[in-house]
Amino acid sequence: MLYKLALIVILFVLIILPIIRMFIFIDHDSIVDVMNSPLFLRALQNSFVSASLATIITLSIALVLAWCIQRTRIRFKGIVSIVLVLPMLIPTISHGMGLVILFGNNGVLKNLLDLDFSIYGMWGVIAGSVMYAFPLAFLMIDNVMKYEDSSPYEAAQVLGIPRWRQLISITLPYLRKPLISIVFAVFTWIVTDYGVPLMVGGKFTTLPVLLYQEVIGQLNFGRGSVYGVILLIPALIAFVIDVVNRDKGNAVYVIKRFELSKNRIRDVFSYLFCGLVTLIVAMPIFAFGLLAFTKKYPADMTATFNNIIKTLNQNGGRYFLNSIIIATFVSLIGVALAFVSAYATARMRSTVSKYLHLIALTSMAIPGVVLGLSYVLVFKGSIIYGTIGILIMVNLAHFFTSPYVMMYNSLTKINENLEAVGHTLGISRLRMIKDVFLPQSKATILEMISYFFINSMITISAVSFLATTSTRPVSLMINQFEAQVQLECAAVVSLAILFVNVLIKGTVYLIRRYDWLNSIHLAREYPTER
Repeated sequence: MLYKLALIVILFVLIILPIIRMFIFIDHDSIVDVMNSPLFLRALQNSFVSASLATIITLSIALVLAWCIQRTRIRFKGIVSIVLVLPMLIPTISHGMGLVILFGNNGVLKNLLDLDFSIYGMWGVIAGSVMYAFPLAFLMIDNVMKYEDSSPYEAAQVLGIPRWRQLISITLPYLRKPLISIVFAVFTWIVTDYGVPLMVGGKFTTLPVLLYQEVIGQLNFGRGSVYGVILLIPALIAFVIDVVNRDKGNAVYVIKRFELSKNRIRDVFSYLFCGLVTLIVAMPIFAFGLLAFTKKYPADMTATFNNIIKTLNQNGGRYFLNSIIIATFVSLIGVALAFVSAYATARMRSTVSKYLHLIALTSMAIPGVVLGLSYVLVFKGSIIYGTIGILIMVNLAHFFTSPYVMMYNSLTKINENLEAVGHTLGISRLRMIKDVFLPQSKATILEMISYFFINSMITISAVSFLATTSTRPVSLMINQFEAQVQLECAAVVSLAILFVNVLIKGTVYLIRRYDWLNSIHLAREYPTER
């Protein structure tokens, strides 16, 4: 009981206390100033319109991609899925910068194709938002479609029900609940991001950018707090809908996989669509590579490594080390805290466990930019303010929910009577955790490490208000270099972050594959007696 209370206190300080402090900081004058500001009303409208359009486009692309992967017979699905994940491994601000490199005033494609349009403004914000949001939406929809049972479709086929009726009567009801949660989740990701609008928004200002300008530019924490509370609203709605809409039961039946028939038109369309999306995803990364090793685009296209040296001379190496340190500590502490919390809520159920579970889920409802501002209000003037420690804390709070849910789901699937059996045999709970639960959860722990590390490397929202010149993560250098018109150095930073994150993902994949192959070898070496 005591250690559960200790966990509640820790999570309360990390997650709940900063938000409460932000609410307390709001005063009447700040609310009146914000509500009477024409800039606020314009930013609110811009945020809603751009986020809504980007969400519609994102989900449309993600649905078609998931259908291509799960319902067609195309080859190279694994390679396509890997490429589609790459946008998740770079900061959102890099997507905006990628658009600038490709379609800016001296953009690679703009000069090559002699295009006559500007990427800056609403459509640039929408394009950048779609580029970073659709991989997340694709993974969620793909995961839902992967476990759909084919039996209802086979029965409908036997009964002569046309495909359009199957879509309306079987597919849409099956996808309805997950899609509701995904729609609100994607909308929240987009509407609370300031990386893309900051880079390509131009005069098209959104609420997160307004919050950033109020706090960073004018140090107006009162008005910033009002913007922060407003940005909490869509996130809280998404959180409530996700909790209410989540399926409670666990399926116990065996899912019958789809037997895909030959269909040349369907497969050709899938090849073309997947190829087009893969090309679009790869273009910014290609552009980063082009600029990172070019003397001065477009004036001098000579290959060089000077941009790497120039980045290092501007403290790039120091800030990169900061990011590695932050990501490493967040991964280690986060995994330990998430495992202990999940074990307390999944395997030691009580009234206290319910409160702990609720607090653990709450961080999912807090946008990073809001969390960063609230940490400023709580910890400003304290001993940890301006240190690496506060950046580790804010990242722990920001990314805690997803790894916690991973471990919680993993532990609930393990036989619930194991502790009782261990107690009967005189085996302590710690020994059970060490010898049973940790080995059983190894794959989940690896995914948790990967999640904490990668997101800590790419985040800019939660840390932008808290970083100093000595503790700055390398991701924040992208905006600095873009403002100084040093796109070559910004491209170097983006590629460095991508390289490290690909290395982490690849390492996790290889470890898991080694364990899988090893288990197959052991199964063949020591077959089970029947």
